[in-house]
Amino acid sequence: MGDRRTSYRITDLATSERPRERLAQLGAKALSSAELVAILLRSGIAGKNVLQLSRELITDLGGLGGLHRASYEELCARKGIGPAKAAQLKAAIELGRRMAVPAPEERPTIQSPEDAAGLLLYEMGALEQEHLRVLLLDTRNRLMRTVEVYQGSLNASLVRVGEVLRDAVRSNAAAVIIAHNHPSGDPTPSPEDVALTRAVVEAGDLLDIEVLDHLVIGKGRFVSMKSRGLGFD
Repeated sequence: MGDRRTSYRITDLATSERPRERLAQLGAKALSSAELVAILLRSGIAGKNVLQLSRELITDLGGLGGLHRASYEELCARKGIGPAKAAQLKAAIELGRRMAVPAPEERPTIQSPEDAAGLLLYEMGALEQEHLRVLLLDTRNRLMRTVEVYQGSLNASLVRVGEVLRDAVRSNAAAVIIAHNHPSGDPTPSPEDVALTRAVVEAGDLLDIEVLDHLVIGKGRFVSMKSRGLGFD
């Protein structure tokens, strides 16, 4: 009885409210984010069941993106989490990242902005600083590799276009897709983004490297600048 007074487990919830049972009956997609996190945490703390603990964790960290960005140490320091639960959360997040990012030997074919965003959105949407990455593609639009070019403030006047396309030249890539993130979560392209895109497209024409798109990544969403005609004349 002492253990039951100090923590609340999933089995303490009514059967109809238990996330594991709901997942088995309805599938994972039917569960809320808090319910999925509760399955990982398994137990709550005194006066707070695991679902309440999960909701509080997600809210305090600013949503799933904040949970994604939180360090192991930060999670360990939270009341009711500790090393074991922090490890479970970080392991689940890392598995999600590995599933979203293909292994080098897989070489997926990029046929649409959605294909490219699918390779980047999970990880880049959680970054706290701006990063500029370039997807190098062969003549069949198969991914050769992804390179990171810049980290920090991406002011168009400071970004050297030659560095953006340097690895494409060295790898003899036929085409590239540029992508950068907005840490604010809003993927709306800025005038600086448009200016950078135009400069890279013009340089690509001179180098015979086609710039297929420039994606702006936000939290859970993205904008294709090619689709909007921004920087592509």
